[in-house]
Amino acid sequence: MSLPKFKELERAYGFDEVAIVPGDVTANPDQTNIEMKIRDITFAIPIVAAAMDAVVDTDFAIAFSKAGGLPILNCDGIQVRYENPEETLAEIIQAPDSEVTALMQKIYSEPIKENLVAKRIKKIKKTGAICAISLVPANTKKLAPLAEEAGADIIVVQSTVTTARHISKSYRGLSFTDLCHQLHVPVIVGNAVTYSSALELMRTGIDGLLVGIGPGAACTTREVLGVGVPQVTATIDCAAARDVYFKESGRYVSVITDGGIRIGSDMCKAFAAGADGVVFGSILTRAAEAPGKGYHWGMSQPSATLPRGTRIRTTVNSTLERILFGPSSRTDGTENYVGALRNSMGVCGALTMREFQKSKLVIAPSIKTEGKYFQALQHSY
Repeated sequence: MSLPKFKELERAYGFDEVAIVPGDVTANPDQTNIEMKIRDITFAIPIVAAAMDAVVDTDFAIAFSKAGGLPILNCDGIQVRYENPEETLAEIIQAPDSEVTALMQKIYSEPIKENLVAKRIKKIKKTGAICAISLVPANTKKLAPLAEEAGADIIVVQSTVTTARHISKSYRGLSFTDLCHQLHVPVIVGNAVTYSSALELMRTGIDGLLVGIGPGAACTTREVLGVGVPQVTATIDCAAARDVYFKESGRYVSVITDGGIRIGSDMCKAFAAGADGVVFGSILTRAAEAPGKGYHWGMSQPSATLPRGTRIRTTVNSTLERILFGPSSRTDGTENYVGALRNSMGVCGALTMREFQKSKLVIAPSIKTEGKYFQALQHSY
């Protein structure tokens, strides 16, 4: 007797479970085009610096933009709550593990100061750098117009889970359709992980979509809430929505894989799964230029009621230049990410990102362990 099923489970895949199949034709890595576009703004490298206080401050934003990437300044964080953010960052960095979450809850309860939002944006723009800022939905209506007026090039609206429709009895939710009509600059929103939610969000008029719920190194959303979809599957599904939306509208919305990337192979697999860009968070905190000084913490950790992040130690062991472009002295894939991307595209015969997105992926849970007996033995000591 067959039993009725309450629901069917789908298999979803993360970076460690898949591999990229090389192409029948190869190409010189230096001939690959890895540019990323957000509406009419072009970036030389398809890498986004995460809107986290330990990753991006004004100085890091300037340096990262000059390197060709897209830095996002957290305009809900320490940079816009305190006149001298370096002092506050030092408090967090020096706090004992047992006290750091309570300290952050106190620090992030300080009100956001509108004059500091404008001040930070103007400092970045004064150097000629591209300035993107991130806001939570609750602050977007108030601060997004102010940020645009101050010179911000891109507005990012970010929350743990983002949808085009929100149910609430207490307030009228943020309308992305209204926001996109109101602002004259590109709008990126996130985060989403499913085809249907991605397509709905794209139809509101956004220019970019962040993909990923809970995969970040300092995020504990998956542990606390149990929600999320592994990044390869999430990226594939959202990229499918992008292509469907492009066919129906003629507008191309960039899909940006946000979180879960540790080494070069993870990044390459994100692009092969359909991403137009990737977000680096903990990777960049290893740079000497990063404000976290070898520490990193999740954006949801300071929540006053339900923290969903943790402070982690990443250690400063490189520079921004070496992390992005090399030369690398490490064999673990944690430096020269741009070189890794170009080489991966080359062995797949992909000269453009759109060609690389069409590369074949296979399910390969043994891809990083097959034949690695001596490496595994060495790491066990």
